[in-house]
Amino acid sequence: MVSKSPVMDTASVRDAYRRWAPIYDLTFGKIAEAGRKHAVQIINRRRGRVLEVGVGTGLSLPRYGSHLTITGIDLSPEMLAKAGAKVERHDLDNVAGLHEMDAGALAFPDESFDTVVAMYVMTVVPEPERVMRELERVCATGGEVILVNHFSEDAGARLRRAQACSLRRSDRLASRVRPRPGAGL
Repeated sequence: MVSKSPVMDTASVRDAYRRWAPIYDLTFGKIAEAGRKHAVQIINRRRGRVLEVGVGTGLSLPRYGSHLTITGIDLSPEMLAKAGAKVERHDLDNVAGLHEMDAGALAFPDESFDTVVAMYVMTVVPEPERVMRELERVCATGGEVILVNHFSEDAGARLRRAQACSLRRSDRLASRVRPRPGAGL
């Protein structure tokens, strides 16, 4: 008999991050620091408007260049409260807004951002394909979607296959998505 893994839903994700918010920076924040730092270094070479999907507690916000305009979204109000405190503490004038929002139903017009980044998000959303469509939709023509995931280049074959399957998209999207396998854990 094959056992099924529990179905992730928005309420479950929101509840999990409510519990993690108080200790996130000291736990997972430290573990995923290298991938986040690498992604931000790449983004800092770009210009324009950046959407960080799953901004969480705002760990990456102080690292973005002041020449970028940053918008962050997250499903967890508790995580966003911590991100807002970082914006105030670091006086981050380039952060245009932090919004409680579902990555699968972004409330932004088409082509709103020059760069869309989702760090450690795609493996925790209930509907990754729906989220990918939304990331593409809000990314401007000539823009870039950057994904940082939990799997590194040296992940086992099964994990690499799962990662590859999660990134299969139309040729148009594939040309705009920039997977960062070396930036994983």
